[in-house]
Amino acid sequence: MELSELLNKESFELRDYQRNIAEQATEKNTLVVLPTGTGKTLIAVFVAAHMLSEHPDSKVLITSPTRPLNAQHKKSFEKFTYIEPDEIQLITGKILPDDRKELYKRARIIVSTPQCIKNDLENGRISLANFSFITFDEAHRCVKDYAYTYIAKKYVEQAAHPLILGLTASPGGSREKINEIKENLFIRAVEIRSETDDDMKPYTKEIEKECVYVDFPEEFKPIKELFEQCLRDDVFWLRDHHFLQTLRPSRKALLMLQKRFGSIFSRGKNYAYFWAIMKVARAIKLEYILELIETQDTSTLFEYMQKVAQSTKKTDKNLAKDRRFVEAYDAVKNLLEAGFEHPKMTKVQEIVDRLVKEKSNVKIIIFANYRSTVEKIKNVLLRRGISAEQFIGQATRERKGLSQEKQIETLNRFRCEEFNVLVATSIGEEGLDVPAVDYAMFYEAVPSEIRTIQRRGRVGRQVAGKIIFLLTKETRDEAYYWSAARKERTMKGVLYDMKNVHSAKDSSLKTQKKKESKKILSDWFE
Repeated sequence: MELSELLNKESFELRDYQRNIAEQATEKNTLVVLPTGTGKTLIAVFVAAHMLSEHPDSKVLITSPTRPLNAQHKKSFEKFTYIEPDEIQLITGKILPDDRKELYKRARIIVSTPQCIKNDLENGRISLANFSFITFDEAHRCVKDYAYTYIAKKYVEQAAHPLILGLTASPGGSREKINEIKENLFIRAVEIRSETDDDMKPYTKEIEKECVYVDFPEEFKPIKELFEQCLRDDVFWLRDHHFLQTLRPSRKALLMLQKRFGSIFSRGKNYAYFWAIMKVARAIKLEYILELIETQDTSTLFEYMQKVAQSTKKTDKNLAKDRRFVEAYDAVKNLLEAGFEHPKMTKVQEIVDRLVKEKSNVKIIIFANYRSTVEKIKNVLLRRGISAEQFIGQATRERKGLSQEKQIETLNRFRCEEFNVLVATSIGEEGLDVPAVDYAMFYEAVPSEIRTIQRRGRVGRQVAGKIIFLLTKETRDEAYYWSAARKERTMKGVLYDMKNVHSAKDSSLKTQKKKESKKILSDWFE
């Protein structure tokens, strides 16, 4: 079967960098690292069509972490290929197991979450023996025991002609994590592009960056000091009992310590570790509270403190009884009742107000880590007469949320310019078809280079854009901002090194088969 019989050339067109990457990805298992919004899916569509043309009786699997993401992939294959819609199946856990088994048999393109595929592999409802290609979207998740790892292993074991494509905007900031992803997905080549690469330059728009600094509120300083005293007590205890070597442990170090303590205690009920478990759990909570004090508004801080005060957990009850917690709780409550707002909240209003006045149909996305902060920002903007909507995850037992239908409706309304500002939690970062915006604002910096890159990818797709970071001086905000920047530099250095190593190997291992394959691709692109 020819490529022209599978790909809809009227709607399908690859940019130079997509074509160059696609040619590589048809040859070997490839990890593709591209900025958000630069068309990773089109590469997957092309490679899938190529493999189906090479192996007409085979199948293709596209897997993404969430149902909305998979729904987008299904639409892409329906739009860009001539494959019959009933041969492109979106498989979800809501479909009965026996029905899923039948759909697997008759579909050529299967789109599903990894959890669903893993479950059906384990229960014998699907075999990957006849699959010629799998795409793992958001491939940075392929670490530890995530379902992607299991599926990739089974695929390589079962398939006669396995080919794997991993797609991500950022695989992580360390060589160790990138290597783990490569090993788990059996990757043999890395393709990375950024705005400075020759084949991508013509397709990228300028993105301006601005850091807006605010002073740490004087009103918060005595509250912060009370919690720092509590934290020092716990850290000193852990150090004096030889559980810590430093008096300034990171949250990551505390979490690792908690995991180790929990493992030891669960194996033998070693009560010598009981107080250590209590102290490290308290320290983690205090670290979290200090982060809220430094980076969030009063309402978000008070909401969490209230949750601790009302909790029945031993660690929470112990902390809530501490006189310093009680004193801080009363102080935060008084500030909230007096209508005190973090300077960031005021700055958000000022910036958005100015941008809307400059351009009435401006599109702005504001990222915030916490749902209560998202809701507060939305309400503050609405009171100023600025049209805004929130974009948050689905509801759970503990908290309210948006259904998938409401999420899609909100994004469509934003795309149609029915409101100016979309205020989003982390759900607005990864994969979903969030419309391109003029401005992206970070209410707080995040230490993760993955999340920073994904947030930034919402800007500068069709037109030049701007990213605004709100940073509280001399706090975790600044530390997180520089941490993410450092990790991103490291990540790019590692990935370009890997790409160059693979390219060097390729140049010395050219075969006749590869030349023939390249000719097939070139003929179609012509």
